[in-house]
Amino acid sequence: MKVSWSDVLAWRMRRQYLVPRTQRTASEIVGRLGGVQAQVWSAAALAVALRQSVPDKDAVDRSFSEASLMKTWAMRGTLHLLRPDDAPAYLALVETTRVWLKPSWQRVSGVTPTQIDALTEKVATLLDGAVLTREQLVAQIVADKRFSGLEERLRSGWGQVLKPLAWRGVLCHGPNQGNKVTFTLPATRFPTWGKMPDAEQAAPAVIAAYLGAYGPATPEVFDRWLTLNTTSRPRLRQWFGDMGDRLSEVDVEGHRALMLTEHVAELADVAACRGVRLLGGFDQYILGPGTNDETLLPKQHRAAVSRTSGWISPIVLVDGRVAGVWEILDHEVVVTPFPGSGHLPLRDLTEEAAHVARASGLEQLAVRVI
Repeated sequence: MKVSWSDVLAWRMRRQYLVPRTQRTASEIVGRLGGVQAQVWSAAALAVALRQSVPDKDAVDRSFSEASLMKTWAMRGTLHLLRPDDAPAYLALVETTRVWLKPSWQRVSGVTPTQIDALTEKVATLLDGAVLTREQLVAQIVADKRFSGLEERLRSGWGQVLKPLAWRGVLCHGPNQGNKVTFTLPATRFPTWGKMPDAEQAAPAVIAAYLGAYGPATPEVFDRWLTLNTTSRPRLRQWFGDMGDRLSEVDVEGHRALMLTEHVAELADVAACRGVRLLGGFDQYILGPGTNDETLLPKQHRAAVSRTSGWISPIVLVDGRVAGVWEILDHEVVVTPFPGSGHLPLRDLTEEAAHVARASGLEQLAVRVI
């Protein structure tokens, strides 16, 4: 089957609850998106609220408090919100990278693979039935003389040493205590938490979730989203090969990619998607395919979106493509269109700014295009 990139973007906009918006819960939206990056908590909350027809700015906070969402280190080693029932499969695939076995990781972290194995056992025991702040957890870990030299590394806000433990399913974030982060055992916080699957069992569910939101895509694009292309090539090919006839190849303007067979007819019949959307920083619409996807984001404008220190700017979408960036300054949504992106209709921008205001819990926002 042959389709255009415009067809693909229209289909993705509909699958990701951007056109039309939805009345679904935060957990359902996170599930459809295959997780929501939560390095910046407010960005995760905005990503969900902007997809709701009646934005609920507290939906993510409430869902996390009620334990229908889980916060943990997952794809690309970044913090994500995941549905608890989905999380084991995602974590199992990320864990296959075994980054702690690489000499470069060991040099930077100062931690050996043997210590990671021992830490996994230790932390699983400490967090069983407990919720501990980072300070409490580290104090109990380093009280064991095997880990007495790791205190500084364990206290690092980047969580480098703790990430492998999260991927192994023995650590996730609990509710904050004031401004302090806490950790707990997933099985302690989530009653339905089961045994971690092996990667081959987990792969079909994760691939299906990804392609159901960001397809059609190649295995390489999938792996960039998952692990920044650190999965072994033979293993990646095997995961996709094992999907069999659940996957179909489509031709997108000469580019061959895969999607779920059950969605092929839907893509073929998708209606055009026209208009403007304002999405917040770190939005999954751009993180799913990646900021180096030139059909979505022209190469010459990538630096305006993917900025220093891993910051991803809020984006302006026109007909599903990134046409500019925006920010809130002094009760205004200040829009910076990309050169050559064409006229941005003020009426559409004003409607979108009103939706952003509701999703953010702000008063009415004016629009200024610069």
